[in-house]
Amino acid sequence: MWGIFFHAGKMVNNMKIGIVGLGLIGGSLAKAIKKNTDHICLAYDINSKVIADAIQQDSIDGSFSPEQLSSFDIVIIGLYPDDTIKFINDNIKFFKKGGIVIDTCGIKEEIIKAVDKKLNDMGVYFIGCHPMAGREFSGFEYSLDNLFEKASFIITPTENTNPEALEKVQKFSKDIGFLKNVISTPKKHDEIIAFTSQLAHIVSSAYVKSPTLLKQSGFSAGSFKDLTRVAKLNEDMWTTLFMMNKSALLEEINHIMEHLSEYKTALEIEDKAYLHDLLKDGRELKEKSNEINAIK
Repeated sequence: MWGIFFHAGKMVNNMKIGIVGLGLIGGSLAKAIKKNTDHICLAYDINSKVIADAIQQDSIDGSFSPEQLSSFDIVIIGLYPDDTIKFINDNIKFFKKGGIVIDTCGIKEEIIKAVDKKLNDMGVYFIGCHPMAGREFSGFEYSLDNLFEKASFIITPTENTNPEALEKVQKFSKDIGFLKNVISTPKKHDEIIAFTSQLAHIVSSAYVKSPTLLKQSGFSAGSFKDLTRVAKLNEDMWTTLFMMNKSALLEEINHIMEHLSEYKTALEIEDKAYLHDLLKDGRELKEKSNEINAIK
């Protein structure tokens, strides 16, 4: 049973959305759908308490089982990368022909390689997506109905992508509160995300391993908090993301190691001018980046 999922003022001709996995992202998407649209939103999660909490909070309109996937216009898979692939492959016969399936993973090439053609052969439209928002906490209890405000929604169509399905997903993302859609190839997404997200998590994780960490009380301010925030990560998810994007991430790690060695050398040889130039270059690059982003 799905339970009661119509509310006063809801229109019966709106889309029916199914969310698989009510973690931070899946839960926040559910809350954003409920807050901003009249779509019917149901969820599936192996944790029955999460489902009960979501219903009690009016974050979803009810629950469903995998066998009922054919009822949905859009199915959002909010699972870890390996689990996303497994869930789709295990339940591929249940998805609605002509329906849309999107994922929310921070890696795109491996996901698309594993499921895109299989779903397309079944008459199901898969579109790889990545909501560019998050927190240093995980789980439904930390989900927010405004997590995606001012955030980008990255969409990575392929040659198999149905144009009408793509248009529907673009409209859907704007309807639930995303600031803008960003269209990318899966490869470009993975290369850029290795720098903007994955490297930042690795640097933060490495930074907190200094023996000075436990002595810093009273000596830290904004810069310390900024650099250490994402060290509080979910190691299960991030291990998989890093390994699936190994090539691009290794290239970014090599870049930062090369540049760190320049600062190290400047200090070792006490070359003040060299150190000054390195710092100046970094500042100017950051300012240029700010200007480009302001224009966009």
